[in-house]
Amino acid sequence: MMDVLDAPVDGVEVADWLLQRGVLAAVETVADERGSTDFLQIRIPGGQGLSTGGSAPTVGIIGRLGGIGARPKQRGMVSDADGAIAALAVAVRLASTSSRGDRLDGDVVITTHICANAPTVDRKPVPLMDSPVSMETMNRLEVRPEMDVVFSVDATKGNRTLNHRGIAFTPTVMQGYVLPAAEDLMSIYSNVTGRAPVILPLSTYDITAYGNGLPHINSIVQPATATDKPVVGVALTAESAVPGSATGANQPMDIALATSFCIEAARAIGAGRARVFDPDHFAVAQQLYGPLNQLQNVAELSAR
Repeated sequence: MMDVLDAPVDGVEVADWLLQRGVLAAVETVADERGSTDFLQIRIPGGQGLSTGGSAPTVGIIGRLGGIGARPKQRGMVSDADGAIAALAVAVRLASTSSRGDRLDGDVVITTHICANAPTVDRKPVPLMDSPVSMETMNRLEVRPEMDVVFSVDATKGNRTLNHRGIAFTPTVMQGYVLPAAEDLMSIYSNVTGRAPVILPLSTYDITAYGNGLPHINSIVQPATATDKPVVGVALTAESAVPGSATGANQPMDIALATSFCIEAARAIGAGRARVFDPDHFAVAQQLYGPLNQLQNVAELSAR
């Protein structure tokens, strides 16, 4: 997957490559004043999923990024491409295992977008990738209503918040609440990595919509502003702050871990063996403190 995306490809070319490997991807091109990008949507049917008339939960996996490249400013695949690489690798792997009779219980819906010439943005401590389309557009096309649980995979290296090389996951975010990190996901993380769980900390700012003037670690949990379902960020991390626009910064083994983590989470959730939040605790929190979904509202920064 890295080899495919390490070129100035578009979504149609990527979809053609996927089709040769048994993955059917719908492509939609969206243009804005800053450029255009191709959104991909893939469904891997589960044995007991909605697409086959079953009721097993549908797991959404979003490859979140600004772009796979920053051409012509940068030549080559950028660090920010990690989310797309992992999400599409999940699709290829699940299609392969399904074709050989080892199908997950629930459907898995995978979305991401392909842009080889995305803009960059200056930010401390290091420059980050931007997107040619708005966050609202990205959420509209990547967060699908049938997703019962959302995993948002994103390169999260341009910060000093978490100094760890590998992968991490966030506390569950749902309807404006930052919930505890899921115990079941901690077990899956340790099984996949052979290490103790690493949790990416979030602030309230991080779960608010872009455009309000508040700092965000990145867009990893922005899907939580567009759904009432639980969202978990899966972060590709580094010990030092790495620019999102840096080339040669994609770590294959780390991306493989993120891919396996998403697959194992989807396998366990679809089979009813894992969950990402406790509904009883969430109900108590809402009774005590009321709804917090005002934090999901898209707020444009007012003119000063």
